[in-house]
Amino acid sequence: MSSQGSRSVKERPRALVTGGAVRVGRAIALALAREGMDVAIGYHRSATAARRTRQDLEALGVRAVALRADLAAPAAARRLVREAAAALGGLEILVNSAAVFARTPFGAVTHAAYDQFLNLNLRGAFFCAQAAAALMGRRGGHIVNIGDVATRKAWPGYIPYTLSKAGVVALTRSLAVALRAKRIAVNCVAPGAVLRPEAFPLARWQAITRGHEGSAEDVAAAVVFFATCPPYITGQILGVDGGERA
Repeated sequence: MSSQGSRSVKERPRALVTGGAVRVGRAIALALAREGMDVAIGYHRSATAARRTRQDLEALGVRAVALRADLAAPAAARRLVREAAAALGGLEILVNSAAVFARTPFGAVTHAAYDQFLNLNLRGAFFCAQAAAALMGRRGGHIVNIGDVATRKAWPGYIPYTLSKAGVVALTRSLAVALRAKRIAVNCVAPGAVLRPEAFPLARWQAITRGHEGSAEDVAAAVVFFATCPPYITGQILGVDGGERA
């Protein structure tokens, strides 16, 4: 644990990580806890994993809570933020990590599938940010969104997903300006290939990464930076992609 882990409960920053039970979200939650932050994780269907992650967070000596919410519903997104702040005694950091990712060939995209990507990946992030900004005090806070390298590359098999993440990038830049008077920094981490999605063929994944696959911990390190940076660092999009931007 970092030296910040010795802070008293009243001094610890308090963070909410949506999608914090598994994969990249879990790595982010653990990284923030190692920095001495109390952490709430939001989850939807991963109850068992959420319970395990909460226990792992508590083992690092911080307060932790796991809260269930379907962030595709704006009311649920707002409620999650309020419940996290109530459980931790306040909120200074929001990490919008929850997302759905799946291959959707253009000709096969349905109305329901399209809405699923936009509702969770973008609308959920928007209403979590809105609720968090209303709760952050005079000292301000940090909102860190998780984007994707897909917003800079052509992924024809993932168009609705890419659209949702492009919206997250635009949301980041817009909120950075809208919230700067409140001293709330809003930034975005845009991962490249860090974790192979379920059911994604290994050979195709290896062809994409070309031997330069990153890790969830790489993404988490970037989130920790944005969660602790001065408020003048805002509106930034940081690629965590091994330098692959073309």
